[in-house]
Amino acid sequence: MRSEPDPPTEAVARYARMLAALGAEPRLRIFRLLVAAHPGGLVVAQIMAETGLAASTLSHHLDKLKHDGLVTVERQGTYLRYRDNRPAVRELLHFFYAECYGGDAIAGAAEPATHRP
Repeated sequence: MRSEPDPPTEAVARYARMLAALGAEPRLRIFRLLVAAHPGGLVVAQIMAETGLAASTLSHHLDKLKHDGLVTVERQGTYLRYRDNRPAVRELLHFFYAECYGGDAIAGAAEPATHRP
């Protein structure tokens, strides 16, 4: 039995939104690209070239990832540079390990795939 209090309802709801955002295949592909491009991130044209998504579709997915805290955006002149939001992802992973698995590594879990997009 855990002795620590449960995380606030708002935090759990935020983690659920983050996971839902990653649950769409195009957004997961975009997020993986940004993780692989850490720390420099990518500008929209680079993401478009890698994913083949139309500008309006890509904009929708990037807005969702930004709104749910998974990516950050910085204007650089006429370009928008997107980066993965490492602190938010760390917080989400901490939630899984500390709150869902009691701080233990997941027993019997396979090593993560090393394939990069």
